[in-house]
Amino acid sequence: MWGFLNIGLILLMYFMLYSCLSSAVSSPLYSSTCQLRGQFNLNGMHKAGDVVLGGLFKVHFFSVFPDLSFTSEPQTPTCHSFDVLGFRQVQAMAFAIDEINRNSNLLPNVTLGYSLYDHCVTLGIGFRAALSLVNGQEEQFVLGETCTGAPPVLGIVGDSSSTRSIAISAVYGLFRVPMVSYFATCSCLSDRQKFPSFFRTIPSDAFQVRALIQILNHFGWTWTGLLVSDDDYGLHAARSFQSDLGQSGGGCLAYLEVLPWGHDPAELRRIVDVMKKSTARVVIVFAHQSHVIDLMEEVMRQNVTGLQWIASEAWTAATVLQTPHLMPYLGGTLGIAIRRGEIPGLREFLLQMHPDQHYNNSIGNSMVNQFWEHTFQCRFAPPPAGWMEAGGILCTGQEDLEEVETELLDISNLRPEYNVYKAVYALAYALDDMLQCQSGRGPFSGHSCGNLKRLEPWQLVYYLEKVNFTTPFGDQVSFDENGDALPIYDIMNWLWLPDGRTEVQNVGEVKRSAFKGEELTIDGNKIFWNFESNKPPRSVCSESCSPGTRMVRKKGEPECCFDCIPCSEGKISNKTDSMECTSCPEDFWSSPQRDHCVPKKTEFLSYHEPLGICLTAASLLGTCICAVVLGIFVYHRKTPIVRANNSELSFQLLLSLKLCFLCSLLFIGRPRLWTCQLRHAAFGISFVLCVSCILVKTMVVLAVFKASKPGGGASLKWFGTVQQRGTVIVLTSIQAGICTAWLVSSSPAPHKNTQYHNDKIVYECVVGSTVGFAVLLGYIGSLAVLSCLIAFIARNLPDSFNEAKLITFSMLIFCAVWVAFVPAYISSPGKYSDAVEVFAILASSFGLLVALFGPKCYIILLRPERNTKKAIMGRGIES
Repeated sequence: MWGFLNIGLILLMYFMLYSCLSSAVSSPLYSSTCQLRGQFNLNGMHKAGDVVLGGLFKVHFFSVFPDLSFTSEPQTPTCHSFDVLGFRQVQAMAFAIDEINRNSNLLPNVTLGYSLYDHCVTLGIGFRAALSLVNGQEEQFVLGETCTGAPPVLGIVGDSSSTRSIAISAVYGLFRVPMVSYFATCSCLSDRQKFPSFFRTIPSDAFQVRALIQILNHFGWTWTGLLVSDDDYGLHAARSFQSDLGQSGGGCLAYLEVLPWGHDPAELRRIVDVMKKSTARVVIVFAHQSHVIDLMEEVMRQNVTGLQWIASEAWTAATVLQTPHLMPYLGGTLGIAIRRGEIPGLREFLLQMHPDQHYNNSIGNSMVNQFWEHTFQCRFAPPPAGWMEAGGILCTGQEDLEEVETELLDISNLRPEYNVYKAVYALAYALDDMLQCQSGRGPFSGHSCGNLKRLEPWQLVYYLEKVNFTTPFGDQVSFDENGDALPIYDIMNWLWLPDGRTEVQNVGEVKRSAFKGEELTIDGNKIFWNFESNKPPRSVCSESCSPGTRMVRKKGEPECCFDCIPCSEGKISNKTDSMECTSCPEDFWSSPQRDHCVPKKTEFLSYHEPLGICLTAASLLGTCICAVVLGIFVYHRKTPIVRANNSELSFQLLLSLKLCFLCSLLFIGRPRLWTCQLRHAAFGISFVLCVSCILVKTMVVLAVFKASKPGGGASLKWFGTVQQRGTVIVLTSIQAGICTAWLVSSSPAPHKNTQYHNDKIVYECVVGSTVGFAVLLGYIGSLAVLSCLIAFIARNLPDSFNEAKLITFSMLIFCAVWVAFVPAYISSPGKYSDAVEVFAILASSFGLLVALFGPKCYIILLRPERNTKKAIMGRGIES
């Protein structure tokens, strides 16, 4: 709708701008008069000057607009509902121009004038006012041959509305007429292709949106509702908000609703119902105060409380909303407001204002008189019909402003006025820079400069783009490549006082500087929260995911709505709201809370645990017993029972058993490369040495008894001492060769095994070559089986002390242990496989020790009478 209206108004302006030129060109003499097609009497203030600046302001709220057609009769709109604050903005511009004229350092020898019009919050009137500023009000003038001269107005301060600014600056931009707005915030006006001569001293909505997003991020509000007005201001803000909110990752919109124009109870009821049903506790409103008034009426009717309102700059300071009956709902509102400034001397300037005693509503300078009538409730002569009869009084012009309470004189909170003040000074400084240009060094074609006699608006645009000055309040004013000033906003809070009054207090600021970027400063201790807790509300779709969990978006809902899923084992998240869980390094595992990695527990057969202690004690015990038995045998080495069946083999057997007990210690403790290589080699060689001694002893027993028979003496020559010793060495050397080949080809090595337990590192020795380990065990087993068979054959030979029986029994124990070892070893994980192997070593070693040497020690120590040759040979035995 606004697009069509803008196009129509632009065509209207084209027609009026070119109408005089068309009539002149059609004249046969070309040099003729230019006739104004129509007149439109506007409510305004004027002051003559060498250079005139224009202004467009809201001095009345409503108007009755006449016919837009062009007639010879002047057309006058009827405006009513006088706006004192709008009039104060008019006076701020008049004061700024008066101050500049009194400043000898700025624009010396140049007097500024002004033409200020009231647009009555109506696009049509505002457009006609803009047309009048650039077209002039002379009814006719003669076109010169050169068609040169200064325009009626060099630059315009205004408009306050984004919609009117879009329509007016679209046309002004075609002729490069500079327009500096003090209140139009639509981000669309930053488009230099469409609006090349538009500037503003108020931040654009793009920055306003980012400022509000920073406030949301500051308080952790990630779930908000957005209400916008159905115009350029609201709709552009909605698009910017959706785009910037997504890019910042700071939250989501629970809903987006467009507030209707006019009073639409059904639509407002629907919007408020959406607000009630939503879980969002924060509501942002980008709208004008008239929209908010209608909205709050429905909010009151449905009694919707418990919401935190966020106000855009358009209604942050709206006093009409700061009433006692609205404070239960709007108390604690946070909003951003135009930067407050101070204008020294403004109040004195306002007090010097006096009305025109020759007031005529049809000519200029009527605003002061209208303010006077509004403030003092009087009328200038001639009064309206029936005015005096109704008890009205006439204005004298001598009334004292200080005796009445008026917002005009309250200069403690100058915000739009401060922007007007900066806009006027921006134009003045740009004009001053242009007039200081030295001929031949200018920026225009041929290094020319602009001058008052041949001044063109586009020349002023060039200097406006480069203007840079500091106000008396300390704010720097300059424009970027889009015509936007350095943005700064005050953050305001609606404080609901106990006596029912409302105070709008400054609690921070948000600004952007050339060096530090965008900065947000908030004094949280000053903020009034309209909640029982007196703390900021929580407004989130889903509570934050704590460390140890990850976010999983809910299907079909905004990204701010999610579930928190605990990280799986071995993965962690150490930040709030993590999207993914990260895996721990190889040697680490997740903590129970899944929020950090901890070193994995290590597992091996340790000397410090009960199982390791017991096995170590058993190993040392067996070693000690072997040493004791060896000592007994050495001490009784000349006795028959020790000397029987080659005492040297007995000593070798005891030494090998001692080594068997000691080699089990290599299986206890954290595996190292040398222990892994040595443990199996020591185990294999020690047991082969032990079993070889047993095998030779068995074979000697069998040979001795065979030799005792007729014709069997020849068998003993193969079992002499040298042959016995040689047999043991050969059999043991074979095992040593097997171990050497195994260690060289595929040596056992320590290994960190994580297959058994994810949260543990099991340190173990991998055998390297399974074939090598199998050959080692198989060789020991074959010797043991062979010894067992030979001993079994010799078990019934006649002798009082037949050692073959003891060997048979010991070999049965040995074989039983190692047969049971194989399945137990394979099925035992981690350290328990080592424990099984150690247990097998100890069990078999103890079995051999007890079975072979127990009876002999018994006879030596307890039955010495049997330790004789006769007793051993079976003759002369005493019981």
